[in-house]
Amino acid sequence: MPEADTAADPRPTDPARTDPARTDPARTDPARTDPVPAGYRPTDRTVPTRSRERARYDRELVHRLLDASYLCHLGFVRDGAPVVLPTLYGRIGESLYVHGSTGSRPLRAAGERAGAGAGPGGEGAGPGEEPGLPVCLTVTQVDGLVLARSAFHHSVNYHSVVVHGVARQVTDEAERRTALDAIVDHILPGRAEDSRRANAKELAATAVVRLDLDEVSAKVRTGGPNDEPEDADLPHWTGVVPVARTYGTPLPADDLDPAVALPDYLARLAP
Repeated sequence: MPEADTAADPRPTDPARTDPARTDPARTDPARTDPVPAGYRPTDRTVPTRSRERARYDRELVHRLLDASYLCHLGFVRDGAPVVLPTLYGRIGESLYVHGSTGSRPLRAAGERAGAGAGPGGEGAGPGEEPGLPVCLTVTQVDGLVLARSAFHHSVNYHSVVVHGVARQVTDEAERRTALDAIVDHILPGRAEDSRRANAKELAATAVVRLDLDEVSAKVRTGGPNDEPEDADLPHWTGVVPVARTYGTPLPADDLDPAVALPDYLARLAP
């Protein structure tokens, strides 16, 4: 089915993602003093081969879309074959962070130096290259089902971000801890402060990788169906079914002390 051709700035649909400071690079990267360009530079990998006018490179828009979700799909090549894994992420300024087990092959590959395991399958750094794993990270949120009179013109309203780059393993302990807090807070702002931080054993078992926001593009679809004029009189319902993320009432664990009150950041989620 053809991709829709209406684009506009989306509005976040997740009530948990309403902290306006999240989109300010200076808030999370105070050492940064260089001016931040308003947009990302288009590259061969971020410019679509068709319908180029639908691609967006506005930095503020990209940040807003990334901050409205918390699940991404991380694609890479393993043993010569493509692999795509769903995972949580966090954003700090112009970097995305993901984490996983230190035994994870792709996370190990993100830290390999030349000759330390890189091979023809595409994992790790090649000879003379910096350590890292070439990846493509995507974030997508569906905002509506677009029902046309013809099956051919059915579509969805959505917003998405695609990031190309090299994921590199984070070895600095302070950055690792900050990144892990960011991932937790990205899921639910305020949760990192309201939980026990990882201890030394847990940190030793956790790998963190960083993907810088250099090659980035966004796409957004809004609006109604694009039916053919000759189909206007067909007796089929047409329009948009809105889709939004909602949260139910938090359910306490069986062993939760009744004296522990529901925190404000969770109470705000209750329907």
